Amino acid sequence: MDYRPLNIDDAEQFLKFNIEMGKSGYMLYAPGERKMSVEEQQQLIHKITEDPASNLLIGEEEGGITGFIMMKGNELERNRHSAYFALGVKEESRGQGIGKELLRQAFKWAREKGVSRLELTVRKDNKTAIHMYKQMGFKIEGEKVHSLKIGGEYLNEYYMYKLLK
Repeated sequence: MDYRPLNIDDAEQFLKFNIEMGKSGYMLYAPGERKMSVEEQQQLIHKITEDPASNLLIGEEEGGITGFIMMKGNELERNRHSAYFALGVKEESRGQGIGKELLRQAFKWAREKGVSRLELTVRKDNKTAIHMYKQMGFKIEGEKVHSLKIGGEYLNEYYMYKLLK
């Protein structure tokens, strides 16, 4: 397994990966909702990679993307010590340590950037992800009530955080 920054040349493959990830039901986009061209994906990748407070890394195996982590930092003095991130791993690749390694890569990036607080949200019913985040040192900070509406049902998310030393 290789871990590396996403680049513009990965746009088409990353777009397909994200569409597939949407089918899991755990990502923000609903299945079929992500309607983006390759060019729009390239622009988004460019925007993220050019932002010194953000980063997007992928896990890759045999030329295929298996997972990603996007870190979005802040530029303001009062909150530049914190970054929000989103993580996703293909269903067939889960349980192989990809998510944990992507988190380790994010921790390394955060320390290099002077980020000491990592934040995320996760669906309250995503027990596997919550367990992994807790194993990696994250704590539940609060609950975001009725934050998502899926299939007519409201779902809650947890706010989670980790303080880096």
